[in-house]
Amino acid sequence: MTTSTPLLTDKVAVVTGAGQGLGRAYALELARQGAAVVVNDIDAQAAQAVVNEITDAGGRAVAAVAPVGPTSTADALVAAAVDNFGRLDVMVTNAGLLRDKVLWKMSDDDFDQVIEVHLRGTFTCARAAAIRMREQGEGGRIICVASPAGQRGNFGQTNYSGAKAGIAGMVRTWAMELAKAGITVNAVAPVAATAMTETIPFLADHVRALAEGVPLPDQLRHDLGFGTPEDAAGLISFLASDSAAGVTGQVIAVGGDRVALWSHPQLTEKAYHTGGFSAEDLIEIWPGTFAEHQESVGEDLPEVAPR
Repeated sequence: MTTSTPLLTDKVAVVTGAGQGLGRAYALELARQGAAVVVNDIDAQAAQAVVNEITDAGGRAVAAVAPVGPTSTADALVAAAVDNFGRLDVMVTNAGLLRDKVLWKMSDDDFDQVIEVHLRGTFTCARAAAIRMREQGEGGRIICVASPAGQRGNFGQTNYSGAKAGIAGMVRTWAMELAKAGITVNAVAPVAATAMTETIPFLADHVRALAEGVPLPDQLRHDLGFGTPEDAAGLISFLASDSAAGVTGQVIAVGGDRVALWSHPQLTEKAYHTGGFSAEDLIEIWPGTFAEHQESVGEDLPEVAPR
């Protein structure tokens, strides 16, 4: 369904990490739907280029160049929205980076950098947005970027998977805490061709081919839900709109030709024993009660024909 009336007229949004990839697509889509956008990135030229794209198309945008993570950046992004456009309605916490290594090779710095940007950056930006939105008293939208890696794990991504799992947990908590203020909080878990996904061997050839103008295979778009950054942008505008007022606390997968809801962790198989379980009790019951119900780890990637 499409509409000729912009969904976000008079709304003001902040998008972190908006200089390229998914963040750029989000910022352009929010602007297309009528929102004024604060375009954050650490690359001043990239941020300004996105601002220029928006303003050249008749939209409103300003650049805010700063690294996401510190409270000072989060406060500055909210201030940029308020000072330039008078309010804040939507916070999209997209900024991120990768420092992939297996556990025994990952340094403290590899771990800390990813946690700082993804997890702490999401926390500080969401907190600053919540404070402003509660002061305004008119509700709001906080949209955090999660990942399938945070839901299922991914080889070589201790830091990234941990951060993204943490984001999902924070979103569920914030959805409860901010409900009375009319502020919805959701996470999106996009799978798209970006500089980050080009580091994944399974996807690298397809990402490079797409950059050369070769369309992604239909099977990849359908079965894996893997597409372009633009494929993921419509969900952001939907969640930012008044139409999504009843959607909160969700982790939503998006990519290619697919949108899907991730389930929240739930207890599956159960057993009971009066007085509790000793190790010997568990040795006895585990094979027959739990073994066949153990969960798998990692993404179950489909077979896709090489290009």
